[in-house]
Amino acid sequence: MGYVYIALTVILTVYGQLILKWQVGRIAVPAEGVAAKLSFFFQALTNPWVLSGLAAAFAASLCWMLALTRLPLSTAYPFTATSFLLVLLVGIMFLGESLTLAKVAGTLLVVAGLAMLAMQKS
Repeated sequence: MGYVYIALTVILTVYGQLILKWQVGRIAVPAEGVAAKLSFFFQALTNPWVLSGLAAAFAASLCWMLALTRLPLSTAYPFTATSFLLVLLVGIMFLGESLTLAKVAGTLLVVAGLAMLAMQKS
């Protein structure tokens, strides 16, 4: 069951990050000054999509806590590297983000490094 909680953590985290990027990008960039920033945050925090992204982040945290009751941190944490890969792929497909060699290489290095940690015997 611990791995199910990890999968839910990753899915909810990716959803939350992508929704936040999508929606805050649609709100005007705040100008300098406290009033402009407060207006930006008010617009964001009254947006149902943004609220769903924040709720997903909170739910991901709850799933993560449940995962940690079932698995050692050193076993569970490397699986979160899949979120790097998923955010890269979904960001390209749905947000029109660019795919560069540096992004691919960097993402693969992070995932490979965490996979090596996961395979290491304590």
